[in-house]
Amino acid sequence: MYFLLVFYIGWIAYRKTNNLSDYILGGRQLGRWTTALSAGASDMSGWLLLGLPGYAYVAGLEAIWIAIGLLIGTYANWLLIAPRLRDRSESLNNALTLPEYFEYRFNDTSHVLRFVSAFFILLFFLFYTSSGLVAGGKLFASVFGLPYHWAVLIGAAVILLYTSIGGFLAVSWTDLLQGLLMIIALSAVAIFAVNELGGYHMATSIITRVNPDFLNPLKTGTGDTLSIIALISLLGWGLGYFGQPHILVRFMAIRSSTMIADARRIAVTWTALSMLASIVIGLTGTVYLAEPLAGPDSEKVFIMMASVIFHPVIAGICLAAILAAIMSTADSQLLVASSAVTEDFYKTIFRPNAGEKELVLVGRLAVICVAIIATLIALNPEQQILELVSYAWAGFGAAFGPTLLLSLLWKSMTKAGAISGIITGGLTVIIWSQLQGGLFELYELVPGFVFSLIAIIVVSNTQIKSS
Repeated sequence: MYFLLVFYIGWIAYRKTNNLSDYILGGRQLGRWTTALSAGASDMSGWLLLGLPGYAYVAGLEAIWIAIGLLIGTYANWLLIAPRLRDRSESLNNALTLPEYFEYRFNDTSHVLRFVSAFFILLFFLFYTSSGLVAGGKLFASVFGLPYHWAVLIGAAVILLYTSIGGFLAVSWTDLLQGLLMIIALSAVAIFAVNELGGYHMATSIITRVNPDFLNPLKTGTGDTLSIIALISLLGWGLGYFGQPHILVRFMAIRSSTMIADARRIAVTWTALSMLASIVIGLTGTVYLAEPLAGPDSEKVFIMMASVIFHPVIAGICLAAILAAIMSTADSQLLVASSAVTEDFYKTIFRPNAGEKELVLVGRLAVICVAIIATLIALNPEQQILELVSYAWAGFGAAFGPTLLLSLLWKSMTKAGAISGIITGGLTVIIWSQLQGGLFELYELVPGFVFSLIAIIVVSNTQIKSS
């Protein structure tokens, strides 16, 4: 039933998609509720219903620091980036993509800045999209008993179909529905679990069954003291918001910047309630479930809780919420990756005079190609959703976050500074993630973001002085 509903939405969107602007940005006509919830839903993905509860199930209240970092990042992103990017992207020749915005902002006639940006978008979105397909595979494999590989292929096929047909409008309208479904399902499972266990009894049961420090936010799940590096790493997740293309594109698509204040309140409230419920589910799962979940299976705690607590029909709706979370992010990522191929490579290099119908067709073909590669990455059943998400989140946050932030706030920033910032941030994440021990245990987003900022400021100031 859920599949049929999103297909219907995709068909309606298809009929309203007439040109590339409609396909990529929905003609900049999103309302405040659609903008807020589609940004939140595409942001959180299956990670919110699988990865975060699984992390809380294993690590305890340590998981609260990720939530705090993300909540601060959400608010700062809507406050600092959203209104400025909405107005500047439209005034700069109606830029439809982030690389196109950078090109017009720095008057880069060489297209180098656009190519570099599009390259990192495609690179990190392959991993990000595959995380959603892994989540879909785990869902179908758990619920229907399908082989994991078939489960991944079915999920990918559904997302691919309505995204390639309906474009941005289909993605945004389904995200609105999916965002509401996600928060209802999370809240229902969390409230029922706490109500049945009882607040005080639940806390004492968790402490008794797991370990005395499980509900101490300054301790790890095994009872060790949380290190400064670990704390900074968890809070550092919030830095990633400034550079996520699938979230930023929502800011560019809202009907007017005057709607952003209302949309910000909706988005921040949705994010706070969703993450709180998600963590509660992970914590209560340690005492609610009779059989403990080990390894990658810990990310199935929401699935197991919903199945145990509710009648199968209600549990089915909760499981559809996981599907909603997965689809709401994977479709957004496919579309942004597609726009990078269409607008930033195909149109710029090969066919500058291509017509609108041709570009929309190329965009749909690009969605298919990116989805196929991401599916191949996702076919490894041992991959954990949180690991894939954290890598891609760091890549985008470090490569684009400082560059976008300073491009909107610092008039003296130069093209060379922007290029050096994107390359420095992206490469730092790639290299840092391969190193281990000591300082290298720090989440790669943090050094990537800092080094990117330094590179932008140093290169820009050097260029200003020399000129």
